[in-house]
Amino acid sequence: MTDLPAVNDILQASQSLGLGASPAELHGALTGWLAAGGDDLQAWPAKVLADDGLATPEPGSVLDRLRQATVIQLEDRDFAFELVLAEPGATLQARTDALFDWCRAFLGGFGLASGKRPALSEEGEEALQDLARLAQSSSDEFDSADEDEDALAEIEEFVRVAALLLHGDCVMGARHRQRLN
Repeated sequence: MTDLPAVNDILQASQSLGLGASPAELHGALTGWLAAGGDDLQAWPAKVLADDGLATPEPGSVLDRLRQATVIQLEDRDFAFELVLAEPGATLQARTDALFDWCRAFLGGFGLASGKRPALSEEGEEALQDLARLAQSSSDEFDSADEDEDALAEIEEFVRVAALLLHGDCVMGARHRQRLN
C-alpha cells in the first residue's frame, strides 16, 4: 500500500471533511509532521492542521490511505517517497504554486511536531532553511516555460530529498541512537 491516492480524490476527501486545505497542503503538513517525529495517528488532520475540532478520517478512507502511504514511503530504504502536488496535466503555474504550498505546509507540520529546535545535521539545517526560502517563493518568479519545467523538476527533486533527509535526522537517526544506547 505504498501508492498515494490521486490528487482529485484527496481534494474531494478534504472538502468532504471541511478541511479547507489543498492536497499539496495536506500532504506537506502530514509529511512535515511525520518527518519531525510526530506520531502516526488516525486523527492526523487535527494534529497537523492544529485544529482539534477536525474529524478523524475513517479507516481505509482516502485520507487514511494518504497517511499510511506517506509513512511507508518515508520509511522506504529505496527513497520511493513522492510529493502530492497537483493533478497531472495541470499548468506549470498550478504545479509551481502547489509545490510552494507543500513547502509552507511542510514547515508548519514540522514545527508542530518538533516543538523546540530539533537536533539536525548540517545538511538537515541547510535543507530546512532552503525549504523556508521556497515557502516564501511564488510562481511569478518563473519566466520561460521550457526552463521553468526543468527548474520545477529540479526543485521538486530537491524538496523530496530534503523531506527524506529531515526524516532521517529526526526519526531514523533518533531510532538508531536509541538502539545504540
